[in-house]
Amino acid sequence: MTIADLRLTGLSGGTVEGGWAEELTPADNVHTVVEVVADDGRVGVGSAFTSRALVAAAADVLRPLLIGERADEPARVGEKLRQHTFWQGRGGAVEHAISGIDIALWDLFGKVVGQPVARLLGGVYRTRIKPYGSLLFDEPDRLREKLTAAVARGFRAIKLGWKPFGRRDAATDELLVRTAREAVGPGVELMVDAGGSEAFWPHGYKWALRTAQMLAAYDVVWFEEALPPDDLAGYAELRRHSPAPIATGEVFTRRQSFRPLFEGKCVDIVQPDCTKCGGLTEAWRVAWAAYEHNVLWVPHGWNTAVGLAADVQLACAAPVARYVEFLTPSPYVDELITTPFRPDPDGMLTLPDGPGLGIELNRDALKRYGS
Repeated sequence: MTIADLRLTGLSGGTVEGGWAEELTPADNVHTVVEVVADDGRVGVGSAFTSRALVAAAADVLRPLLIGERADEPARVGEKLRQHTFWQGRGGAVEHAISGIDIALWDLFGKVVGQPVARLLGGVYRTRIKPYGSLLFDEPDRLREKLTAAVARGFRAIKLGWKPFGRRDAATDELLVRTAREAVGPGVELMVDAGGSEAFWPHGYKWALRTAQMLAAYDVVWFEEALPPDDLAGYAELRRHSPAPIATGEVFTRRQSFRPLFEGKCVDIVQPDCTKCGGLTEAWRVAWAAYEHNVLWVPHGWNTAVGLAADVQLACAAPVARYVEFLTPSPYVDELITTPFRPDPDGMLTLPDGPGLGIELNRDALKRYGS
């Protein structure tokens, strides 16, 4: 069985805000659904966290390497794409496109052999994983409303990020975190994401340390992207002195780029995004590297239901895993598959029992949001 076609669908019309200075609109396209079609008609589904235009440009380079390849060897085929396109970017948008293809290849492989991806990645360590609802900060009254709604949707862990946190002053930052803690109470875990990968991030180590000390007083589970992602020395120093665990990694691509984070002891928590870093294969390799360096692996997932499905499979196949990110609310998470993920009464997600990613695209929703 060989690969016969590659289909791309950009998503727009339901894009949620991003918290960036140059804010996203619903019409913006930042996610692309990737479908790999085998010569017997079976289809594997993936997702890439980048626009269709960029994925399509990369696909022009990747297609000759992909079409005609075996449809049941995802890790080898993904690595072939990576090894033969290093001069086209060695990461970045080309790797984002490879990510979507790799996820789709694993989904297809699972459908071919009738097994969930988690088992094919080496074995199922768990069948349930805790999702944290991923939200943006807001003004206090609106923030309370968002948090109340997220708890009502079943989330027992919530991450808040980006503006206005870190964009005004320390008093505002503490007000927002205090508001959040009072709104959800002591029984819901809270994480905070400063969004240090935003353009022209103004803060350095001392701001990050002072903020980490404040966050620890509110029992925050981790402090994410406190610094620009390339400030590895700053992260190493911050991790040594912060009372709150330090997390980063969502913008990194290729497994090799994560190595300095481990070797430099830069993080307590590493956060590869399988829709950007190279797919399920690379994220799985990073998860094992994290385990070997005694770093907690938590997948970043500001994406689609397809990306969430991939993260659930990964988390159930990782030796140590505690959370997956769950963007909420989002049409691309809530509507894109026929049986959407929902937290159970314990605030957990269950590994789907079907083959591959265990999901089926909602073709009506794909048509509605597709371009």
